[in-house]
Amino acid sequence: MSPPDPDRKPLALSDRDRAFIIAFGFVLGQEGGFVDHPADPGGATNHGVSLRYARSKGRLVDLNRDGDVDADDIRLVTADVAAALYFDDFWAPLHAWDLPYPVALAAFDAAINCGTGRAARWLQAAAGAVQDGAVGPRTIAAVTARGAAAVYAEIMALRMVHHAGLPTWRSFGLGWSRRLARLGIAAWSETIKSLEIPTV
Repeated sequence: MSPPDPDRKPLALSDRDRAFIIAFGFVLGQEGGFVDHPADPGGATNHGVSLRYARSKGRLVDLNRDGDVDADDIRLVTADVAAALYFDDFWAPLHAWDLPYPVALAAFDAAINCGTGRAARWLQAAAGAVQDGAVGPRTIAAVTARGAAAVYAEIMALRMVHHAGLPTWRSFGLGWSRRLARLGIAAWSETIKSLEIPTV
């Protein structure tokens, strides 16, 4: 089965489509609109798309077509733009459509907040797989063997340790902690209420 198209209208959704859309909705709720916090090394951010990340995409995020990528472009980021970027750069590299939903959400949110490579290695470490940052069939099999609850808990623990060691913890630590608490509620309540999203 091919991965979901994030631009498709949410009609007759497959389980894989629904998982991305639900996970994207959670992340969007945490990220909010335009923010330009002076302590954020990512710079101006809108819907979770930071200026630093946008510049790594080259002209793709030159939304006002003025030849450079700056805070003016970040102000123009819509939820649709964010969805396409999130799917291509954060959901797909994790093969998240093959993961149990709580694990998919934990890894996806970590990728957006901490980088895809780091999130992939956390996923692999949590599953007891080789930590090469390339998620594929062996990682997916390791996740299945270890179980969703154990893998989810370990990803969250690794992420909290990472956050706590950052120099920006004083500015953002409480917000990150709240986000992780909400993530747990979102991951498991969504799984419980929908038998279409795999739990193990």
